[in-house]
Amino acid sequence: MTDLTNKRVLIVDDSALHRMHAESLLKKMGVTEILQAGNGIEALDVMNASPYLPDILLVDLEMPGMDGIELLQQVMQRNLRMEVVIVSSRENALLTTVEAMSQTLGIAILGALQKPLTLERLAGVLGQEKLVVGTAPKASAYSLDAITRAIDDHEFVCHYQPKVTLATGVIKGVEALARWQHPRDGIVYPDRFIDAIERHGAIMQRFTLALLDQVLAQLKYWHSGGLSLTVSLNISAQSFADARFVNQIIKKVEDSGVEPRHLILEVTETAIMTDIGASLGTLARLRLKGFGLSIDDYGTGFASMQQLSRIPATELKIDRIFVHGCHQRQHLIIMLESAIQMAEKLQLSVVAEGVELTEDWQKLKAMGCELAQGYLIAKAMPGDQLLPWIKTESKRLRAL
Repeated sequence: MTDLTNKRVLIVDDSALHRMHAESLLKKMGVTEILQAGNGIEALDVMNASPYLPDILLVDLEMPGMDGIELLQQVMQRNLRMEVVIVSSRENALLTTVEAMSQTLGIAILGALQKPLTLERLAGVLGQEKLVVGTAPKASAYSLDAITRAIDDHEFVCHYQPKVTLATGVIKGVEALARWQHPRDGIVYPDRFIDAIERHGAIMQRFTLALLDQVLAQLKYWHSGGLSLTVSLNISAQSFADARFVNQIIKKVEDSGVEPRHLILEVTETAIMTDIGASLGTLARLRLKGFGLSIDDYGTGFASMQQLSRIPATELKIDRIFVHGCHQRQHLIIMLESAIQMAEKLQLSVVAEGVELTEDWQKLKAMGCELAQGYLIAKAMPGDQLLPWIKTESKRLRAL
């Protein structure tokens, strides 16, 4: 569990009894600095009076004066950066709507919990990575010159996160995820460099092609040892719209000797719908060449069912915001069932992203979802660790 001893937590709830209960749970987890407020207005007063902002805001939704939704809107308008846990006795659908609102505003939501709070559930959201991350642009910690040099010096490497068949627990493929092996800072994750790269199309293409070279070499190594896997690689919206870049991908794969069917190119539905005419042409060409095509982060964009039926995709990846906690949220189950049934009729494989709970695995399996990806299975790892991982973890996954 994440170390909370140095975290400042502000509890905002109009019920003194609920505030006391939340405080007792936080103290059991090692939190020593706990602030309280009875509504949104009091919470803003507490923040203004303190030289330091709270690290975590534990906020109820229904409160007199200024409710929790208004408070979250004020937090964003005032650029007050903190992580948020929503707590409410209202229905899950409302909590999900507030999560979505917060994501749009750029607020980091750790989770949304129904009352009464329990130690297990509160510890769960405070001990995990953020479930919903705001979409506000992140400042890159590195200059464009440093990133360009790193590409030239081959410092960007691929780690691979397994995709496993829910029915059997057998690995079917992996997703290639970029990591920067920085000579001074060690392993650097994409949230600290990818935004800077994506703002420059030519650099993004060089970056993607460098990763593709590694993916093709890794595929050849795995296949030579009898491990037949597919590798998924994300293609940015900018790059996807450039026909010349797509030609470079096709040529690299042809020259490598790797069959295109072993490579799945992932594009977001939003990128596809930005220019549906050009996108359909590019997708059709790639399918003609034998590439797999995955619609990434499905459910977060605005594609209609009619548009999806015209896309020659082979795979649908359902975003983690619809997956995490689905076993206890009926509205998520309904949406997942609809997506899985639609994909089945369109003859698409379905990958559920962000599978972290055994209960979610079982629910997805019962709904007929084909593949799962997430921390319950494994974090992304260097290519040379995949075979040892399969040997040690295959029994556990089969048991699931």
